Amino acid sequence: MRRRRTACSGGGSTGGRSVRMKIKRLQKLIPGGKLMQPDRLFLRTADYILHLRLQLNLLQALSKIYQPSI
Repeated sequence: MRRRRTACSGGGSTGGRSVRMKIKRLQKLIPGGKLMQPDRLFLRTADYILHLRLQLNLLQALSKIYQPSI
């Protein structure tokens, strides 16, 4: 099971800084993300995750096809 993180309500300015840092990290991970605003970045991130999942499924299917028979 995965754990979900909950937001702390007493953070004030440090919470905003934390969010900005996470957005900066996400911008580095997503191709073309450095130039995107956060709202577009989140949509692009969802598309990128879907793309990676499709690549993974394709590679798994190919590995099953070309797996040597014992």
